[in-house]
Amino acid sequence: MAKEASSSQRTRALIIDAAAGLLEASASGEFSTREVCDAAGVTAPTLYHHFGDKDGLLREVAADRFSRYLTRKQALETTGDPVEDFLRGWDMHVEFGVTNPALYNIMYGRPIDGRTTPADHAHAVLVTMMRDLERAGRLRMPAGTAADMVASAAVGVTLHLIRTRAAADDHLSALVRDAVTAAVISPPAVPGAASVTPQLARAAAQLEAEMPHGSVGTLRASEATLLREWLAQLSVPGPTAGGDPS
Repeated sequence: MAKEASSSQRTRALIIDAAAGLLEASASGEFSTREVCDAAGVTAPTLYHHFGDKDGLLREVAADRFSRYLTRKQALETTGDPVEDFLRGWDMHVEFGVTNPALYNIMYGRPIDGRTTPADHAHAVLVTMMRDLERAGRLRMPAGTAADMVASAAVGVTLHLIRTRAAADDHLSALVRDAVTAAVISPPAVPGAASVTPQLARAAAQLEAEMPHGSVGTLRASEATLLREWLAQLSVPGPTAGGDPS
């Protein structure tokens, strides 16, 4: 029985590897199940027995390759700085997508069905990272909202780089990454600074929400932008600069 299971697993892995190879070699990301069967040396009934249909095969190829990528990513030692780990994670995500465009398009460009996908797993990992930053008092917003913002930006820029055939280290990725980081993650607390009370945070958030776009009164547009940034920082309860705790 164990021998049969092992043989079945080897056949399954052989089909996944064959499909992944065809996917990587295809400029359009398309291939036929017949090509997979020929490459794997199996019959069509065998393929359908293991994966149901082509969509099922594609889902398993994406899950397998993403699992390998995630294993390599999680094997890296943390830097000790959650923000630095976040920046490194962004760069690795973009590099994975640009290096594996057909696979990335399956994961993010054209979801196969409503089942759990590698993209869902990736998002869960991102939410966990945002919660770590939230516990450290470094988020400007709830962890779920932060994760949605980061994912939207990272997936968007990666698909753009794939479409334009740009390199993973394209300056656009760094610009978007840094802009999202500034919008989502707050600066570290300044030692000895006064805490932002919940009352002050609510007042700052309300004032920020009521401020119109552009210039305000006698303030220049650049000054109004800076004021909004200060209010955004004050709207997060916790330690902040600018006061004497005594």
